[in-house]
Amino acid sequence: MKTIKFKYLFIAMAMASFGSCSEEFVNLTPKGSFVSENYYANQEQATAALIGVYDVLGRNTGGFFNLVGMMNAGSDDHYAGGGGETDGGGVQYFSRHALTATTIPDGYWNWQYQGIFRANTLLSKLDAVDMSDNLKTRFAAEAKGLRAIYYFNLVRMFKNIPLTLEPLTAVNMYDIEQSNPAAVYAQIEKDLIEAAADLPTSVNATTESGRLTKCAAQAMLGKVYLYDGKKTEAAAVLAQVNGTPGSANQYGNKLLADYNDLWVVSNKFNSESILEEVRTGAGNTEGPAWMTGADEGNSLNVMVGPRSYSRPVGSTAPDLPSGWSFNVLTQDFYDAIKLDPRFGATILDLKALKAAGQVDYISGYQDTGYFLNKFLPRTKDVHTGGGLSFFNYEQDSYIIRLADTYLMEAEALGSGARAQALLDAVRARVGLPSVPVTLAAIKNERRMELAGEGHRFFDLVRWGDAASKLANRGFVAGKDEIFPIPLTELQGTKLKQNPGY
Repeated sequence: MKTIKFKYLFIAMAMASFGSCSEEFVNLTPKGSFVSENYYANQEQATAALIGVYDVLGRNTGGFFNLVGMMNAGSDDHYAGGGGETDGGGVQYFSRHALTATTIPDGYWNWQYQGIFRANTLLSKLDAVDMSDNLKTRFAAEAKGLRAIYYFNLVRMFKNIPLTLEPLTAVNMYDIEQSNPAAVYAQIEKDLIEAAADLPTSVNATTESGRLTKCAAQAMLGKVYLYDGKKTEAAAVLAQVNGTPGSANQYGNKLLADYNDLWVVSNKFNSESILEEVRTGAGNTEGPAWMTGADEGNSLNVMVGPRSYSRPVGSTAPDLPSGWSFNVLTQDFYDAIKLDPRFGATILDLKALKAAGQVDYISGYQDTGYFLNKFLPRTKDVHTGGGLSFFNYEQDSYIIRLADTYLMEAEALGSGARAQALLDAVRARVGLPSVPVTLAAIKNERRMELAGEGHRFFDLVRWGDAASKLANRGFVAGKDEIFPIPLTELQGTKLKQNPGY
């Protein structure tokens, strides 16, 4: 919370990382800095402030301590990997469920609160901005929708968090206390309901791709309801998102015919995408910008790549740049997915390729030889402009996509013809036959379909399966379902540490 005070009482018009909106929407000319009280004078300034709210979506796969890489590491499908047991300490500690208040990277707390602060500030200033009422309504809906997403991330990661709907000040910031998680969920749901009512059903594909839509707000609301134990409400709103299983929904979303096409870097904003984090390969990110979160590329790409990768002449193996070998897949997951049609899109088996003399690479920490193919960069994708190439990969990442909402609705329904049809549609897309719809079948389908996309740990916690699935990783039931609150956020405040930490 103190980070919010010191960094964001002054707001720069040009945010350094514009990765969460389309390039057209975010490419504004820098105009210098403005004191926040005088900043929201016109539409241009309000637009720049809204971009700042979107910016925090970039933590999905941007920066070393991104959400997907971290959550993968703590699941049963991945190891942390990397260069050694101290490489990226917070990721390593979470992978073996040994986080403490001093080893949890504070970005998982303060980045989300920075987004909330920006949303609260914009909402408090909008009425006085010189712009049309229609734009004010849309901007408010976007700010509420984004605030809800950031609070949802926080309540899932930390559970016991402060709920603030007004910008914090130097006067009140130290007096903020944690709220009941039920109150946080209620506010998230309220924000998403209000956002969905005012958001457009579609956006201009040329200039606005990446902005929230009614479908995105509804999809997130259905997900929040599911986590909040409101299955009836979740099923109802997700049915609006999903439409007839296997067909285009009312907004034009439809499962891609080929699962592999989900991972084609140029296939941004495809029909299956409901909300995605946008990255660009046109950025000039250097080390200092990357460390402070002002990065524009997909950092997960370089993180999951093999170390010192090379191919002999004549090799038919993929042409990859080298990476840092994080998020390697476990043998257990390999065995589970090896006969699934999604195997090739999900795992690159360098163990087999190396044994066949097709590639060579240096084994990283916890190396299994199984790399996350969904996010492995190809040499053709390497940035050729300014900045460091490995900080400027352009692959977007999905925050929520249609196959995810299909399976969440099936889970919320539990049984019946519609639940069966939703499960069947996800399986049929990859050529798999129907299986009877059960919670076990849905769990397995989510594991195969969404592997490596950062969902597995949260799924295990929601199902109550984390203790059994992660027992060999040091997981302690009643404690490790959530993160410890960073020590820096506790000092001098009324916040209390989470139980067990």
